[in-house]
This record gives sequence, C-alpha cells and structure tokens, in this order.
Amino acid sequence: MAVNKKNIMTRYFFVVLVLGLLGIAIVVKGAIIMFAERGYWQDVADRFVKENVTTKPNRGNILSSDGKLMASSLPEYRIYMDFQAGGYTKDTMLVNHIDEICKGLHKIFPDKSASWFKEHLQKGRKAGSRNYLIYPKRISYIQYKEAKRLPVFNLNKYRGGFHEQVYNQRKKPFGSLAARTLGDLFPDTAQGAKNGIELSFDTLLKGRNGIAHRQKVMNKYLEIVDMPPVDGCDIITTLDVSMQDICEKALVDKLKEINASVGVAVLMEVKTGEIKAIVNMTKRADGNYYEDKNNAISDMMEPGSTFKTASIMVALEDGKITPDTEVNTGNGIMPMYGSTMRDHNWHRGGYGKIDVTRIMEVSSNVGVSSLIDKYYKDNPQKYVDGLKRMSIDQGLNLQISGEGKPNIKGPKERYFAKTTLPWMSIGYETQVPPLNILTFYNAIANDGVMIRPKFVKAAVKDGEVIKEFPTEVINPKICSDRTLTQIREILGKVVSRGLAKPAGSKQFAVAGKTGTAQISQGAAGYKSGRVSYLVSFCGYFPAEDPQYSCIVSIQKPGLPASGGLMAGSVFGKIAERVYAKNLRFDIRNAIDSTSNIIPAVKAGEMGEALQVLNSLDVPVQKQFSSRKGKEVWGHSQQSADAIILQGKEGTNSNTVPNVIGMGAKDAVYLLESKGLKARLNGTGKVRSQSVPGGNRIAKGQTVMLQLK
Repeated sequence: MAVNKKNIMTRYFFVVLVLGLLGIAIVVKGAIIMFAERGYWQDVADRFVKENVTTKPNRGNILSSDGKLMASSLPEYRIYMDFQAGGYTKDTMLVNHIDEICKGLHKIFPDKSASWFKEHLQKGRKAGSRNYLIYPKRISYIQYKEAKRLPVFNLNKYRGGFHEQVYNQRKKPFGSLAARTLGDLFPDTAQGAKNGIELSFDTLLKGRNGIAHRQKVMNKYLEIVDMPPVDGCDIITTLDVSMQDICEKALVDKLKEINASVGVAVLMEVKTGEIKAIVNMTKRADGNYYEDKNNAISDMMEPGSTFKTASIMVALEDGKITPDTEVNTGNGIMPMYGSTMRDHNWHRGGYGKIDVTRIMEVSSNVGVSSLIDKYYKDNPQKYVDGLKRMSIDQGLNLQISGEGKPNIKGPKERYFAKTTLPWMSIGYETQVPPLNILTFYNAIANDGVMIRPKFVKAAVKDGEVIKEFPTEVINPKICSDRTLTQIREILGKVVSRGLAKPAGSKQFAVAGKTGTAQISQGAAGYKSGRVSYLVSFCGYFPAEDPQYSCIVSIQKPGLPASGGLMAGSVFGKIAERVYAKNLRFDIRNAIDSTSNIIPAVKAGEMGEALQVLNSLDVPVQKQFSSRKGKEVWGHSQQSADAIILQGKEGTNSNTVPNVIGMGAKDAVYLLESKGLKARLNGTGKVRSQSVPGGNRIAKGQTVMLQLK
C-alpha cells in the first residue's frame, strides 16, 4: 500500500502546533501565577502552611519573701460574635435562645442589664457584623468560661460565631502594696517593662520566645513546635506582705490626718539589708493616696535634722567632742556670717547651756552648727572627708533603677560659702534620698557595717535557684567602736528623753533621730509664700539588739510640722506591730491542758461561783455556810492549788453593800435590790463606788460605779 507522505506531514504539523500552543499556554499561565496572581496564591498557601510563628513564653512571677504571689501574668479576654457564622440554623438558634443568653450575660456581668444585652445583640445581628464586641470591657478567664457555657456560645466559632481575643495581663493580687517597687509593664506587653523590679529583672522574667509553624492537615490546623518557648524565671523579693501592709496602713492613716502631700516608709532588716517593706504615697487631685513614684530612692531633698547624727559622729570620731561637751545655745538665736541660726524653741527663750547628748535630744540647730563651725571652719574639707569616710556620699547601686545620688558639697565647689558648713551640719545645702539616710542609720545599728539595700533575693526556675543575690557590704566599718557606742547611746536617749518620744515603745527600746526641714521652693528659696516641710524619723529597734531599721519621711504644706509627733508616731506604730508579729514564745511556758488552772474569780454570789467552779473541776476551799434558797455574797482569793470562797449568808438591809470586785451584773442587782440606783462607767470589774459600803441607805440614792 502506498504511503501518503502529504497526509503524514499535515498530521505531524498539527500535533506540533497543538503541543506548541499548549506549551506557550503553560508558560503564560505560569507567568501569570508567578507575577500577576502571586499575592493571591501566597495567601492560599499561608492558609495551609505558616512558617516561623513566634510563640510567647509565660512571664515569670514576682513573689514575696514568704512565697506569696505579688505579680503574675493572667489572661484577659474580649468576646465577640460573628453573626454570619453557621448560617440560617445558627441564626434560628440565636433568636430562640436570645432571652436565655441575655439573662446569662447579665448574671456574669451585673453592670449591664439583660435588656441592654438583648438590644445590643439585636443591633449586631441586624448589621450582620462578623466581629461584634459583646461586652465593652476585658473579662477574666472565669467570666470567659461562664459565657462559653451559654446556648449558641458553646458551639465552635465556625458554627456558633462566638470567639475571643486573648490578652496577657500583668496582675498584682495585693493591689497597691509596693506597686511602684514591683513595677509595671506597658499596656502592649511586647514593649516590655516600664520600671521597678519588672524592668530591672526583665531579662530573667520574660523568658525566651519559641518558634513553631502551622500546617493544615485533614482540614484542621496543627501547630508544630520547632523550638519550644522557655518560660521566665520567678523572682523572689525581700518584701514581706504583712510588714508591707503594716507600714502602708500606719503611713496612710497619718497622711490623711495631717493632709500631707507625699509620704515614704521603708523597713529594712539590719543584718542583711533586705527591704521588708517600702511605701511611696502621693496625694492626687481626688484626695486619695497612690504609689506614683518611688520617692524613697529618688527624692533629692535636704534631709534636715536626721543628718545631724552624721555631723556629730564626724566630730566624735575626730576627737573634737565627747557626749559631755557643753555648748551655750543661748536664747536659741545665733548670728552666723550675716545669717541667723535658730532653734525650734527660740521664741520660748532657747535651751541655754547644754551638752552634746542634750543637743541631740532636743535637736538644737544652734548646738550642732556651733560645734561643727568651731572645729572645722578653718578646714571644712576635713568635715567633708569625715562624711565620705562613713560613705554617706555614695550612691547605693540598687537593684532597681531611678535612684538619686547624694549631693554633698565640698569646699572647692563654686557655691561653698562661709554659711555652707554650719547649714550643712544640720541637713541643709545637702541632698540625700531617704533610702540613703536609712542605709546610714542601719550601719549604726549593724555595728558599723554598712549594707547595700536589697530588694531581690533570688531567681528561681522550676523550684531550683538559678541565681542568688547575696548581701553586699558597702563599708565594713563606718567609724570606730568608741564612736559607735557613743552615738548609739545618744540616739537611744533621743527617743527615751528627747523629742522622739512618740517613736518609742513600752515593750522595747527604740533609738533614732527626728528631722524637720523647710523644703526649698527652688529659685524662691525658703521665703516663698507657700511653705512646705519635710518631717522625718529614722531609727532602729529593739535598740539593745537591732533587728530592723526604718525611716518615715513626710512632706506636708504649712505648720504645724514635727518630726517626732508626725513621722515618729508612724515609726512607733510600725515598730510595735512588726515586733509583735515576730514574737516567739517559749513552749516551756505554755499551759499544760491536762493540769488544773486556778482562775481569778470576781466577787459576787458565792453559791453560783461554787456551782460553776465545781462543774469545771477547779479545786475549791469553801469558807461559808449556806442554806437552800439563801444568797451568799462575798469574794474569792487564789491560793497555789485552790480557789478560796469567802462570804456570809444574806446582807444587812440597812447599809449600802460593798460591790467592789464584782462584775457589773451582780453589782447592779445587789444595789437595786436595796432600793438604790446604779450608774456604770467603764467595763470589767467594779474598782470603786461613789457611796462606800457600810453607809446607811437613802432610798433612791444613786451609786456611781467605776469599772476597769
């Protein structure tokens, strides 16, 4: 059979043409996909696979020294509704259950009524919103779980439309307690911490991000972890929640009482430098007090008379004075280089001739400045060197940021005038933050060893300490033992005999120094029309074996202003409550529950007393005779092994009965049974009666009973 070459070539050409056109189409389509439709197909791919997704770790907790949670990261939610999810079936369910849903939402969020929720949801349904905010505020995890149980809301988000947005919120369970020291995070937590312990220990708290990728498998998204996140460490602070609460309450009560503008209280453990409590309160426009600024470490203010302790110590250490050195303070007014130095009682005639101990007890400006000017005016650098020797001029290099560095002038500086030295000696023309003053007094309490204040003890991960922060010594010896003994004795007398009596306690000895300073108004100096004062007290307790040191510093407008009465009284309350908190009783002094205890028994009706004592198995020695139905009035005595009951049957109807030692009930009954009237004052047992027992009765007479 002959081959038709022409037909073959035609077919071959057709096949090649088709294949060529197909190839061109493929190339064109590929180009379109690569360039024109690149964004669309990238989005499609992202739905199925998402690479390098950052997974956030849990931020570490901040704990008190006794393990209480002071700051923690907790989830908060905003809840939304997609009214287009689930189609007609879901919409019908929503309409059918709308009343039940709204009542449930009102129960969870009582600030909004059920009718408000109904109107609100119907508005979103009518608009067909896909991301409709159900409740305007962020809600807790518990509230979210309760809302998720409601009809329709309990379906998955594709069927029911209920969905949420999660926020990682930092919470402080104890509210304002030490809030400024703990610190804050920015609202957008990705920006990190703003201040306080949160900022200083951010690298330990925040942990390390992880990496994962999401992939769609079997119509479900799976998150595949490539590198897991590492949660942050927990930070163990030195703060004690109960001591913090004691300090805050004592301080705020006084701030409100005297209408102060700013108040600071810091409690430090003497041997370790651990800050057990730190309170910084500022009055806002609404009249309440808040932790706005860490004044304890940042306030650069003239400390006033608390600085006199340092001045006297310099002179004692240099051998210029002794506690018995006398100074004639005259009438409390002394001219100094064209200016006038005054004592607080100058208008009452001053203190006259007094020794160094008394100068400190009464906080005499004239006394301290006269001594320092007398011995150091020719060489003021020696005085400044003495202060530096005690490290009072050094920064503390604290664990948290924001501290101010003490500003102690030297004679080589431009503004060191002749008046500078005497005014420096009493705490003016210097600037020292409250915590630095406390650190100095703490060194006096700590046998001369100056310790760096500490806010954080350790960083812990999974129960294991990964970093510890030991106690650091700033100055191993701020002065000689002789000077230390002298100044501690003086500071003890300042409280026991001087202006700081309100800081003392009947239970234990306290030592310290008051301070009252007029606050400079900047360019206006101290003569501005609106004068403010800094009143303070810094000391330690118990004086004989110091456990804690404490400073209380209060800024207030106008007079009266008293470091002892205002700051000292706050110190006294703090000291007594902290001391009571740490009392430990010897178990050997505990009462044996199996032994008979001989109680005190009030005077009164002895028959009833005998009945009660017998029912309690208390040994009784009965020294009266009685008949059934007859009252026996008398009193009791305690012996080593029994209660002795003494009395006589009946009472003389013509004389006032002796009710001293009786309880109110028995005393009133007995007097009124004789036709007398009783008036009570106080509680407890009768200590005295206005008409003595044995006097002849005047019917209707009133007998005043003093109980105690």
